[in-house]
Formats: sequence, structure tokens, C-alpha cells
Amino acid sequence: MDQKTTRDPAMTDVARLAGVSHQTVSRVLNDHPNVREQTRLRVRAAIKELGYRPNRAARALVTGKTQLIGVVAQNSTLYGPASLLSAFEEAAGEAGFAVSVGRVKVLDRESIAAAVERHRDQRVAGIVVIAPNSSAADALADVPADLPLVTVDGDPDRPTPLVTVDQGVGAYDATTHLLQAGHETVWHVSGPTDWFDAAGRVQGWRRALEMHNAEVPPVMAADWSAASGYKAGQMLARMPEVTAVFASNDHLALGVLRAMHERGRRVPHDVSVVGFDDVPEAAYFIPPLTTVRPDFAAVARETLGLLLEQVSEGESAQSRRTIAPVLVQRESVAPPA
Repeated sequence: MDQKTTRDPAMTDVARLAGVSHQTVSRVLNDHPNVREQTRLRVRAAIKELGYRPNRAARALVTGKTQLIGVVAQNSTLYGPASLLSAFEEAAGEAGFAVSVGRVKVLDRESIAAAVERHRDQRVAGIVVIAPNSSAADALADVPADLPLVTVDGDPDRPTPLVTVDQGVGAYDATTHLLQAGHETVWHVSGPTDWFDAAGRVQGWRRALEMHNAEVPPVMAADWSAASGYKAGQMLARMPEVTAVFASNDHLALGVLRAMHERGRRVPHDVSVVGFDDVPEAAYFIPPLTTVRPDFAAVARETLGLLLEQVSEGESAQSRRTIAPVLVQRESVAPPA
């Protein structure tokens, strides 16, 4: 009796049955927009007929390499970068990849180069760099051209594959929400000047004010901490003309809320406040904070899809994708008294 060795269906089997390339199968599996709907339906029908498991796609893409993706990230507990990293690890795991995280103290040329080399020694399929500040920008130029690479929240002016939250849109929506509540202008407590996220939020805030013909106050520069938000808030609380504040993240907003409370200025009756990030505690601030919620899971999925495209096609995809955040309205905004 003949005995045939059975195996699980591979991506090439799906491609053959659907009459497409394995790159097209990869795009369908990663919900890439540049696939005709008829082709997408044909591929999904082939997947169903063969009983193909999507996490096999990741294995097929990295033939001859480990099932591993390297991530370079700063050793930080800041909510945004930490949430991005967690979301990416989850997305990669669902696709059949393990993630090796190289944490560095600072995102400078030397540290990033060393982390990339460690990942290359592990024969990773590709590398993701969470690069939210300008110190990382020059270091990325040293990454070998043949290594699949995607940056997250990186320099928007660099011609490298990039996935980012649309900081400008989020800030524009937050500022417009305050203006539409009736405030004549909106003051801004910004994040660190060397962070692309902070710069994008300043641009969105300024654009909203200019679009509504409102006065553009000076930026109150801070870091990402509640302590620096409190310090900026102490200054703002002493200025009776301040009736609306957009803080560049929720921890800054928390500091502003504390400063306003100590000065006897009620939120939102006397001053309205909006944050950014929608940290889990934001709904439990006093009052519950209106804020901007980035979709970290969507950023992670787009990052993985863009990286797998490079792995599959063997070339660098000069592509960038932005994910729009949403405004979450709570109780910290009201019309001016």
C-alpha cells in the first residue's frame, strides 16, 4: 500500500488554487488595500477550501530564517511607546511570530546600531524601530538596506517605511472641540520639543486656531510628566484669560487639573481641559477627561503588514501609513463661564 506524507497547506498552495502570486496572498492576509475585491474573494475562497491557517503565512514568508521579529525600543514606561510595543507583540503573535525586544537607554546612533546587530545575529525576519524622537533619526540611516525595516512614530520627513498615529489630526480635533464649545482661543501645554509626536500635536493645534481665526498663544513647553503639567498649569491658572487648555498627553492634563484646583479655578466651569492618549485612568480623573484616543492596535497591524510585505517581496517598500485617532468626549469641556 502506498503511504503518502500529508502536510498542512502552505501559502503557495493557496496561491496556486487562487491563480495568484504568493505576494498577493500575503497582501490579502494582511488586509492590504491594493488588492481587487474579486481577487480578494478568490483568495479567501481558496483559504477556506484548503483549510489554510493564516498564521502559516508568516512561516512561509521567512523560509530560511527564524520566526522572529526584532524590535528596538527605548527603555521607557511612557504610555504611548509602551502601548505600541504591547500591541505589536500581540499582532505578531497572532501572525505566528515571536518578538525579540532590544531595549536601549537612549535612541542614539550607537545604541540603535548595537541593537540592530544583536537582532541580525538572531537572524530575525525584519526589524521594527519605535523611534519617536529626533535622536533616533540619523541612526536609522545606518541600518543595512537589505534588512526589512519599519519605523513607528518616526521622522515624517525621512524616506523610510513608516507607520504613525496622525498626531496633527488628533490635535486639530481636540482644539476644534474646545473652540466649538465657545472658547475664544486654546492654550497648549506641549511635550518635549525633540519628540515627533509633540511636534505634530503643536502643528495640529496651531492649524486649528488659524483655521478658526483665533489668537495663537505661546506654547507652554513641558515634558510628558504630570509634574511638568502641574508646573505649566500653575502659570496658566494665574491668567484669567485662560479658559481652555489642550495638553499634549493625559499626564500633562492631570497636572493642569491639579494646578487649576489649587487655584480655585473649576474644571470645566472656569477652564476646559483636553488631553491626548486616553490612558486607562483618564475616565476616572476629576472631572473625567476629554481626550484623544490613538488606535495602537491598528498601528501595530499596519506595521506588521508593511514589514511582511518587505520580507515577502524582498525589497524596501517606501511607504508610510497614518492612523487617525478619535476624540473621546467626557466631562472636562464646557462653554466658557
